[in-house]
Amino acid sequence: MARGKLRIYLGSAPGVGKTYAMLAEAHRRLERGTDVVVGYVEHHARPRTEVLLTGLEELPRAHHTHRDAAFTEMDVDAVLRRAPAVVLVDELAHTNVPGARNAKRWQDVEELLAAGIDVVSTVNIQHLESLGDVVESITGVTQRETVPDEVVRRADQIELVDMSPQALRRRLAHGNVYAPDKVDAALANYFRPGNLTALRELALLWTADRVDEYLQQYRGEHNIESTWQARERIVVGITGGPEGRTLIRRAARMAAKGSGSEILAVYIARSDGLTAASPKELAVQRTLVEDLGGTFHHVIGDDIPAALLDFAKGVNATQIVLGSSRRRSWQYALGPGVGMTVARESGPDLDVHIVTHEAAAKGRGLPVARGARLGRSRILTGWLVGVGGPVLLALVLRSLDEGPGLANDVLLFLFLTVGAALLGGLVPALASAAVGSLLLNFWFTPPTHTFTISDPSNIVAIVIFFSVAVAVASVVDLAARRTHQAARLRAESEILSFLAGDVLRGETTLDALLDRVRETFAMHSVALLEREGDREPWTPAGSVGPQPAARPEDADVDMPVGDHMALALSGRVLPAADRRVLAAFAAQSAVVLDRERLQRQARQARTLAEGNRIRTALLAAVSHDLRTPLAAIKAAVTSLRAEDVAWSEEDRDALQEAIENGADRLDHLVGNLLDMSRLQTGTVTPLIREIDLDEVVPMALGGLPPDALVDLDVPETLPMVAVDAGLLERAVGNVVENAVKYSPSRTPVLVAASTLGDRVELRVVDRGPGVPDEAKDRIFEPFQRHGDAPRGSGVGLGLAVARGFTEALGGTLSAEDTPGGGLTMVLTLPVARRRPKEEGPETAGEGFGPPEDRPGPVPPKDDPPRAARPQPSSPDRPDRKAARS
Repeated sequence: MARGKLRIYLGSAPGVGKTYAMLAEAHRRLERGTDVVVGYVEHHARPRTEVLLTGLEELPRAHHTHRDAAFTEMDVDAVLRRAPAVVLVDELAHTNVPGARNAKRWQDVEELLAAGIDVVSTVNIQHLESLGDVVESITGVTQRETVPDEVVRRADQIELVDMSPQALRRRLAHGNVYAPDKVDAALANYFRPGNLTALRELALLWTADRVDEYLQQYRGEHNIESTWQARERIVVGITGGPEGRTLIRRAARMAAKGSGSEILAVYIARSDGLTAASPKELAVQRTLVEDLGGTFHHVIGDDIPAALLDFAKGVNATQIVLGSSRRRSWQYALGPGVGMTVARESGPDLDVHIVTHEAAAKGRGLPVARGARLGRSRILTGWLVGVGGPVLLALVLRSLDEGPGLANDVLLFLFLTVGAALLGGLVPALASAAVGSLLLNFWFTPPTHTFTISDPSNIVAIVIFFSVAVAVASVVDLAARRTHQAARLRAESEILSFLAGDVLRGETTLDALLDRVRETFAMHSVALLEREGDREPWTPAGSVGPQPAARPEDADVDMPVGDHMALALSGRVLPAADRRVLAAFAAQSAVVLDRERLQRQARQARTLAEGNRIRTALLAAVSHDLRTPLAAIKAAVTSLRAEDVAWSEEDRDALQEAIENGADRLDHLVGNLLDMSRLQTGTVTPLIREIDLDEVVPMALGGLPPDALVDLDVPETLPMVAVDAGLLERAVGNVVENAVKYSPSRTPVLVAASTLGDRVELRVVDRGPGVPDEAKDRIFEPFQRHGDAPRGSGVGLGLAVARGFTEALGGTLSAEDTPGGGLTMVLTLPVARRRPKEEGPETAGEGFGPPEDRPGPVPPKDDPPRAARPQPSSPDRPDRKAARS
């Protein structure tokens, strides 16, 4: 089944008469006998539009209910069952009510077209998806209902329905569009003359582009190559020379004289990539063309006039603008030049303008010699072998009493010619063939010492020698050049492949990439420069090597990257062929710079997000966990101060104990918050000393609840550890407190220490519910309480503070499963490495470890690293293996 045809009436603004025009078209087709039905038409209670529905068959609509409201939409199934030749579907960009067959009306239309039904529809220019932001910037109204541009572009016919702003405003004022109570607001807002003029221009330009697409399609289908001057298209041929800006501005002035004119700047490069054009100047000219509303095109072609004319005819250009030739007078002997050739072959439909400029007739410099790529030393050696070699060979052969014969002499001279081709290229080889022929004629063919040849066979021999020498030299030179090109391309491909892979994997920093540029091109220094605007100074984003260039103008080679970035190299001038690889390096440098900046921004964003998360959790903690002990203290104090209640001594002691317990809990919570804050800001400075673990661990248990049961197993024979006693006491206390909190009632927590290599390991073992493997790392994050245990009275900072303090001491804190059920916290600490325990106590900060392990500065007295904790009442240390109750 053939697909149906789509005709769209495109309106420049609401109220211009799209629906009216669609209904009028329906009546015209109906009069011609076409089967036309109305699938969906919205007349908005406009009398003139509503009248046109008379006489047209209207299909029933589908009814839908959404949020207790009734809606009607086009019934696609009803249209498909009726199968008319043409169906009218108004408002193509309309969004269907939830529950309808399709989300958008244009999707309904696609179904009808696929079924072979022709559709006539309407849409306003502001509903095109690509123009949504433009219309919003003009009118201040966001378009929520849009249709993809491609849907409208695929229409078989598009007819613009237009009206001048003044006429449309009069139509609104007469009440032909909106109800009278809405007219004033519409005229004062959306339907202002400026808005309507801008929307009208958008509609005209969009339609003109679509018409141009139709024209190009028609020309292609009918193989029409001649220029149709439907509108002015001006092609500017630029070479990257200084005259390019003059030509572009001249073309812009020509385009300004005709409405709708278009400028296309084209730069044609040879396929071998060798060009004297400055990439920087080309970038400037590209920017100038785009600023003037034109487009820039890069074309490859060895025959520049033919490539330029092919491009101009391909875009249906009407004019070509070229600059006066920079050739000197004698260079015209080599050919007529690009301008004259284009003017001669352009034909009658394509005008060619030759524009004078300051660089005209001042020369463009000779092209680089084909052999220059071989290097000066090789070329010089080739000339020596090609010219000096035959002379020397002739002297040697003349000194022999009996020579090898003319045939062998010819082969020897041919050998030198081949050698000259291998070393210096084609020109030295041709010179060698010429010199060899003369020497053979003068000294080895009778009569000798003359340039005459008596024997015709010798003439044939020398002619054959010269021909073979030229042919062999050409083949050898071609092979050498192809080998050179293959090696160069292979090197380029390897460099680009490595560069792309390395950058895509994110393994290269900007400095490493710039250093690789310096090594690849043998430069002294490389700098990536950037600036905010055209008038702003250049600033280095990165550089390697001594004395990098501060501006692109100061560098030996500069490669622009966009409008405000350039790669500047100092050391030597690069040939044009190397610029291709340099351009890739420059582009990748910008990519790496952007990636590094994005990574920094991502890190900052993560830091901010973490800070926000902590602040949110802190607010939750303050609002709940800190208020709980405060409420208990407040209640106890209020009860004690009550004058109408006679408290017994036991009740009074209980209330005072509640106040003390609440204050201790509050002090503990605030201490953890302060410690977490110090860890987050990196202000924790440990005071490292050598201490016995069996002196610190019992002190850390002083703040546990009275009913806590702890089995302590810390042998006296353990080596001393290099830690801050206060930080270690706080870390161990938090870990043990967490274990006691989750241990079953009357089940002791085991705290055991042992030696493991050069570290001491402290294990805190409980028999609680344990923690799943996926949550073992998460419990060390701030404000995390696994399972939100109801018995918990903290804010979820104890383990986070413990791990932070342990890592500040050079140790580790991790969680393991307890065999048989429960959780084991493993805290490892470094062993003091210099003075053994038996030598007695040491003064603070002396005599252990290498210099880098010695203690840092002592923390200020008003910010001690250890928190205030209740100390055991007895001066004696508790016995190991003893249970606390």
